[in-house]
Amino acid sequence: MVSLKDVAKLASVSLMTVSRAINNPEKLNKETYKRVKKAIEQLNYVPDLSARKIRGDHTAPHAIGVLALETAMTPFSVELLQAIEKTAQQHGWNTFIVNLFDDKQPDHAINTLLSYRPDGIIYTTMGLRKVELPEKLLGKDVVLANCISDSEQLACYIPDDYNGQYLAMQQVIKKGYQKPLCIYLSENTLAGNIRRKAAEQAWLDAGRNLDDMLSYHTVLQHDLAQEYMMTVEILKQHCKNKPEFDVLICGNDRIAFVAYQFLLSQGFNIPNDIAVLGYDNMVGTGELFYPPLTTVQLPHYEIGEQAALHIIGGNTQKKTTLVASPFSQRESL
Repeated sequence: MVSLKDVAKLASVSLMTVSRAINNPEKLNKETYKRVKKAIEQLNYVPDLSARKIRGDHTAPHAIGVLALETAMTPFSVELLQAIEKTAQQHGWNTFIVNLFDDKQPDHAINTLLSYRPDGIIYTTMGLRKVELPEKLLGKDVVLANCISDSEQLACYIPDDYNGQYLAMQQVIKKGYQKPLCIYLSENTLAGNIRRKAAEQAWLDAGRNLDDMLSYHTVLQHDLAQEYMMTVEILKQHCKNKPEFDVLICGNDRIAFVAYQFLLSQGFNIPNDIAVLGYDNMVGTGELFYPPLTTVQLPHYEIGEQAALHIIGGNTQKKTTLVASPFSQRESL
């Protein structure tokens, strides 16, 4: 790797002169600056920003370190990372992302992240979940995005799943549906339980009886094969002769996708025979359903943006912020 000494040697100047050319070019005469700049370009020298921070050099750009637990594994979660990077760039900050694929042994990833001396850290996860903050991050300037923790009081930005599901269920009721079949996410997930409570409360608030709702939870999160098989079995059970439900409430858009395949293969029309409501608004898929899927938007971009602004703005508040999950009306409902 090219060093500051290499640049100084090629330009025939001192290390101090190279440093000034990088940090305070106005202090050098034009000829010296041009000579140093030419050497930098010729050697493709990249300043060591982390070293500058260690030395207490406040001219080094600010940086956000992102510890991403499985966040890059699904297209819609990538929006969260994209938002952090774009927001940082707009404010003249840098970002670097360290992917963590298993939270059981995070030391290597965390050591890598801390070695860059970030001004703040965003800990993100795929799927809303409760995390145990690694010991090495305790006491650091950490913001949680799409997760919560009992480790210590922290700023958290998470989707407002309750109101997202509640408002969507209100639309189901408003449109006159009487017999919902609900296939929620696993009971072992925060989202699965929150969304069920919201759907049932909306149903009760409309003066309906919970006995009119058929409710199930899928298996563990991310077990796609089991999720597929369980969805099909539930639908078969309630479509033996004629469907026992007039609207299907899905825990996510993947469940809705499986339901579309099954219902259409059985000759049912969506939404005339059975309406379908999804959740997530997976990137690029809502409009690919036929008819287009009515769903609830998971605000991953907004979560990433607000988490980044929290650090950039020097926000010291440590509270949980619920980010709105808007209803996306299409033709399946």
